[in-house]
Amino acid sequence: MNIGDKVRFSFAKKEMEGTVEKIFEKSVYIKADFPRQKGKIIKRKIKDVKA
Repeated sequence: MNIGDKVRFSFAKKEMEGTVEKIFEKSVYIKADFPRQKGKIIKRKIKDVKA
């Protein structure tokens, strides 16, 4: 997993897609487009993200 990669993550019992912004040892920051918030950055554990 590198910066700029497209990844899938779970949110509200469904799958969403976003772009990796920052990577740390156990967590990753993802930029995703939500219905009312375009470009929102969220934090997830690396084990919970599907590349």
